[in-house]
Amino acid sequence: MEQTVEFAPATGVLSSIWLLVAIPLASAAVLLLLGRRADKWGHWLGVLSVAASFVLGLVFFANLAGLDAERRSAELNLWDFIVVGGLHVDFGLLFDPLSGVFVLLITGVGSLIHLYAVGYMEHDPGRRKFFAYFNLFVSAMLLLVLGNNYVMLYFGWEGVGLASYLLISFWYTRPSAATAGKKAFLMNRVGDAGLAIGIFLMFTELGSTQYDDVFNGAPTLAAGTVLIMGILLLLGACGKSGQFPLQAWLPDAMEGPTPVSALIHAATMVTAGVYLIARSNPIFSANTTLQLIVVSVGALTLLIGCVIGSAKDDIKRILAWSTVSQIGYMFLGVGLGGGAYALAIIHLLAHGFFKANMFLGAGSVMHGMHDQVDIRRFGGLSKHMKITWITFATGWLAIIGIPPLSGYFSKEPIIAAAFEREVAWEAWVFGLAALIGAGLTAFYMTRLFVLTFHGPARWTDDIKHPHESPPLMTIPLILLAAGSIGAGYLMSTSVADWLTPVFGEEQAEAAHGVLSHTVITILSLLVTVLGAGLAWSLFRKGTATEPQPAGVLVTAARRNLYTDSFNEAVFERPGIYLTRALVYLDNKGIDGVVNGLAAGIGGGSARLRRLQTGFVRSYALSMLSGALLVVGAFIAIQLGWLA
Repeated sequence: MEQTVEFAPATGVLSSIWLLVAIPLASAAVLLLLGRRADKWGHWLGVLSVAASFVLGLVFFANLAGLDAERRSAELNLWDFIVVGGLHVDFGLLFDPLSGVFVLLITGVGSLIHLYAVGYMEHDPGRRKFFAYFNLFVSAMLLLVLGNNYVMLYFGWEGVGLASYLLISFWYTRPSAATAGKKAFLMNRVGDAGLAIGIFLMFTELGSTQYDDVFNGAPTLAAGTVLIMGILLLLGACGKSGQFPLQAWLPDAMEGPTPVSALIHAATMVTAGVYLIARSNPIFSANTTLQLIVVSVGALTLLIGCVIGSAKDDIKRILAWSTVSQIGYMFLGVGLGGGAYALAIIHLLAHGFFKANMFLGAGSVMHGMHDQVDIRRFGGLSKHMKITWITFATGWLAIIGIPPLSGYFSKEPIIAAAFEREVAWEAWVFGLAALIGAGLTAFYMTRLFVLTFHGPARWTDDIKHPHESPPLMTIPLILLAAGSIGAGYLMSTSVADWLTPVFGEEQAEAAHGVLSHTVITILSLLVTVLGAGLAWSLFRKGTATEPQPAGVLVTAARRNLYTDSFNEAVFERPGIYLTRALVYLDNKGIDGVVNGLAAGIGGGSARLRRLQTGFVRSYALSMLSGALLVVGAFIAIQLGWLA
């Protein structure tokens, strides 16, 4: 029997959840409107506004926890937003267990990234504008996760896209940054179009875009309709979360300042797609083919991210491809359905800590190495940047899944769930993909860690004394490192129960996996240790500082498995040629006809105008000539000269 979705109205303190979105939005408006007058203190306003939203989020979360599980939600309809014919959309918010954990992640990790950015952007003349865009991004992301219908989600979705474009291309004077911003914006538009059409289909079939109406009506739809609707939503999720085939923009987003990389790749934008699928779980759970597609996308993407990340030398791009891979694990989780929905959210939350930790750690390394990003030219930094080294080590151990750090408690259960698919071939294919991904993750992340902090120094001549970052940058690193250590276990014991009102009770089933859970755990740890050990043995003494000849697979990985070349050949170049052809047709064809007609009329008018001389004698001569012609014509007719 399907569970009926019903949200309780917001009362008491929870009726103020609109402040979560309003505070960072107001801060962004103040910083943009005041301009340079806010340069001296604008960055602190940005930090405090997000911190205030985090405190409010804690208050609302505590109030929500005090409610009975059946009534653990707070829906607030602020005003009628769209009322046209049969379409009625409220400007409304929903604070429930799922949106609550996202609010804490966005504002909590976001506050630490904001604090870090104060030190990182200290000497940038556009720091105040940077924090305005930063707060706009946070506000849009909060609207995305707090909206109580798909139209509100879409507004936040597009706001995140706009703010990410402004942040990725913040240093727009660099051609690479400007190009990366445009690439992110355009590739996201592809996914956004899918999401928009999916919302149109919801209204057409169900007459509403409200979550409760859509979720309660989804089981009544035809299987084909649910499949198409889910694929459209999945397309939007792939765009925002950098999943195959729309993953190419995400690594290029590293052209933005490092705090942007941490915010986009850890706690916010890339998790939007996971949130969309998790929030839409009644739709995806209603069609097994749709779930299989989501699982396939996740498994393929996690392997793509691992393979490409193993061949990169840019510290931020390695972390970016690791994000692509880890989001793939989350898609694998939400695609598996059932209790795996909660597992995906647990991994998402753990990822928010250890990936933000490593991105900010990469920024700390760059800060001490004159913005150098090539790990082949690092080495030996553990002696000079001890805090960064220790905190980065916690993130490294967490992401590869070494117990008792957070990644072990969040990623290993997803691998086990993949091996528990009811269809044997699916269990082997997706389980082995997740297991191989774990080994590759251990390999390329260990390579990154060893080449950066250990082995001989391979610095360029302009770097004399690498140094640790100031406290404004290291304090967030320490706090995030603490989360990387302990968050996984704490969340694995509580988050699943907390999310039960959203995903429903997990039904107890007999074990039917192709491998036992104990065997899976042993295999997971074994491939992780083997991958890390192989990387340590290969790179502990350093590496060549210049590119070396490579085999077919490494060459393909360095070129992003030719996905950019494919997009360029199949979409970009034909699009350019089509645009040029249409421009030529417009200029020479449509405009040619219009302009030719205008030119003909204008030329004829000019020639006729010459007859209008303004002289009376000319007009009299014309009249006489005309009269003579008429008389001559009559005479000719009378004489029979004209038949």
